[in-house]
Amino acid sequence: MPVRSGQQYIDQLSENPAEVWIRGEKVADVTTHPAFQNGVRSLASLYDLQTDPATKDVMTFESPSSGDPVGLSFIVPKTIDDLVKRRKMMTNWAWESCGMMARTPDFLNSAVSGWAGSSEYFTANRPEFKDNVLRYHEHIRENDLTLTHTLVNLQRSRNPNFFDKLEDQVALTVVKETDAGIVVHGSRILATLGPISDEIAVYPTRTHLLGEDAKRQAFSFAMPCATPGMKFMCRESLDVGRSHFDHPLGSRFEEMDALVFFDNVLVPWERVFLLGDVDMCNNFSAATQSTAHTGQQVVNRTVVKTEFILGLTSLMAETLGSTQLPHVQERIGEIVVYLETLKACVRAAEADAKLNEWGVMCPAQAPLVAGRNMFASHMYSRMAEIVQLLGSSSLMALPAEADFDTEIAPELEKYLSTESTGARDRVRLFHLAWDVACSAFGGRQVLYERFFGGDPVRNVMLLSQSYDKSNAMDRVHRFLEREG
Repeated sequence: MPVRSGQQYIDQLSENPAEVWIRGEKVADVTTHPAFQNGVRSLASLYDLQTDPATKDVMTFESPSSGDPVGLSFIVPKTIDDLVKRRKMMTNWAWESCGMMARTPDFLNSAVSGWAGSSEYFTANRPEFKDNVLRYHEHIRENDLTLTHTLVNLQRSRNPNFFDKLEDQVALTVVKETDAGIVVHGSRILATLGPISDEIAVYPTRTHLLGEDAKRQAFSFAMPCATPGMKFMCRESLDVGRSHFDHPLGSRFEEMDALVFFDNVLVPWERVFLLGDVDMCNNFSAATQSTAHTGQQVVNRTVVKTEFILGLTSLMAETLGSTQLPHVQERIGEIVVYLETLKACVRAAEADAKLNEWGVMCPAQAPLVAGRNMFASHMYSRMAEIVQLLGSSSLMALPAEADFDTEIAPELEKYLSTESTGARDRVRLFHLAWDVACSAFGGRQVLYERFFGGDPVRNVMLLSQSYDKSNAMDRVHRFLEREG
């Protein structure tokens, strides 16, 4: 089938309900539940871009198997031009949420596409796993499915190294192999978008390596979210039922984060991609370079998000008449530096892209890792702080939308207008700033950006260990040996 419309996405979610829990309630239908329905609508708008005559040509490509238009995020890139086309498609989706929805479907679509292009890797585990990967990629591409993922096991105790301390009472574990498939039991975190996704991919992550004795926790597979025995336990919703005026981000872009519990879930053999090989699980992301493909989506989204913050802070300064103040210019200039740095990382990753051993064009990893680490470690939290510093008391002087329809409205207009902006427009803008930097939604954004790629300390340690420093050291040695 060709790309789905937004309504088809909504209908499929409603017709195939996963087991979702929130605040003591088992949710009957996420498409109508107030905690999820607006996030569902925001995702639906992404699918509508693929069928809109004005945008479909830059959002889709011709399926190699059906000839139908399918989402560009499913492409297995063979050229740098393929990467550029995919990035432009991803940019369109990112702007729909101003970069606030991080786990839009293009993230995992590009990951599975990377696996499919490098499917020969999986043969070394079991020959049939290559075909499983290829068939699964075709399945999600031809049905335009929405995926979530969960990568990290819960632990009773942390280890001060790269290898997680796993206990089969808690970690997701293979408890049995049968003729029909493997049976898994345990828990995983963190399935962002999980309750409003069609399928879940479960695979190892490069930042939480498996120890040599973790064979029963070494696997990769994918399943429908509505699979019996699978449960999604959600945090409190950040959509508090307010208007788009009062909570412009939280009322639209709640992508939800959830723990996932597996109660003796049967995974059919055709859905298994890796099993029991610790080394292959630890090395698969590097071997298939899937993190380079997802990294392109991640850093490109941070470009959009940073540009959005630049526009927001510039409008805040203009509204308050503070654009000429030196400290305001300095802070907005700081955001410009972040924006141009992130854009350079994306372009460098594309310009230095190379074919891997299986003929897949993969973005250069180093610029993307650098961009992700900078954004996580300090850029985004600093930008949220700049919003607070520039907004100051205007972030507190925030009547609700309903107040403008009461008898006090003339006084609001009189006292809250600025030289350039009426009271209602000023308040609406600063509600947006509040939702970026001060609300529960804004707090989750800061936390999420800091940790969504894993422990930032581990990430920097991995970068330090894996980055090729030999040329730099050789140059220093040659300088030390120079005479004169």
